[in-house]
Formats: sequence, structure tokens, C-alpha cells
Amino acid sequence: MITRQQAEELFRKYNKSESLYHHALCVEAVMREFAKEYGEDEDYWGTVGFLHDIDWEMFPEEHCRKAPQLLAEIGTPDDMIHAVCSHGWNLVTDVAPERQMEKILYAVDELTGLVYATALMRPEKMNGMSVKSVKKKWSSKSFAAGVNREVIEKGAELAGVTKEHLIEVTIRALSSIAPQIGL
Repeated sequence: MITRQQAEELFRKYNKSESLYHHALCVEAVMREFAKEYGEDEDYWGTVGFLHDIDWEMFPEEHCRKAPQLLAEIGTPDDMIHAVCSHGWNLVTDVAPERQMEKILYAVDELTGLVYATALMRPEKMNGMSVKSVKKKWSSKSFAAGVNREVIEKGAELAGVTKEHLIEVTIRALSSIAPQIGL
């Protein structure tokens, strides 16, 4: 298993954007929260969440296809590499999410963006955010227009969880790291 420090160093090597770093922290937090819920390894799930966009900034045209090469630099196990690559299923890769962890990652990658954008519009940011407030923003297609809502819904379906539960866990996870991500 790779360490969080190794993951951080590799991420920083290939990504300089603070907003992408915040996104990595968001996905990591949500993945840890779901791991806790399922009684799984929080460090493992969190590391996959943190590294999922390792190749996004420097290699956007090769997103999820360049990741295996970069992740190999720190000896990332094949199952983690598969998980990272699977979050781009039917978008930039044909690597399908197979395990529950991969299905959750597939769904929450996009969802963290919607929840984060919702928080930015609220004076109280993450404090007191509800599933209802996120769902209200969900309905507005012009709000956070870059968020692929179909991917979130497909991920929820694959994982066998409701959209509401995904939102609830995402809110809880982002609330726990709000100061780290500027919220």
C-alpha cells in the first residue's frame, strides 16, 4: 500500500492547481466517509479518491489513460490503478467500475463539484447544508453546468444507493474538511 505522503508528493508533482487539489481532497474525504460506512479500509478508499485525477492537469487529452504510468512511479498496486482509471468509464476510457469502491468513486467525482458549487453560493457555505438545497441546485441545468448529472445518477444506480444518500454522505464529508477546501 502506498502512503498518503507518497500520494501527496506524486499529486503535487503533476498538478499545481489549488482548485484541483481541493477537488482531490473533496473526493478523498467522501471516499473515506463511504469506506467507513461500508466497514472498508478508509486509507485505501481515500487514497484512490485523492489520486483519481492524477493525470488531469498535465495530460487532459490522455485523462485516465496516462494515470497508470504516473501511478507506477510510486508502486501503486494494479487494483488501485484500475479504480483510478474506472472513474472515467464511458467518458474517456472503457475501464468499467467493478467493485463497490469504484462505483462510488464514479458517482461522487462529479457530485463533489455540485456540492462544492452549492456551498460557494451560500453565505454559510457548508454549515447547515441539506440534501434538499443540493437537489434544488441539481434541477437548475445552468447551475454548475459542467457537472455531469447523468454520471452521478448512473453511479448511484451501479452502486445500489440513492442519489439522496450520495448527496447526504458528500455533504457530511465536505463539511468535515470545509476549512481545508476554502468553505
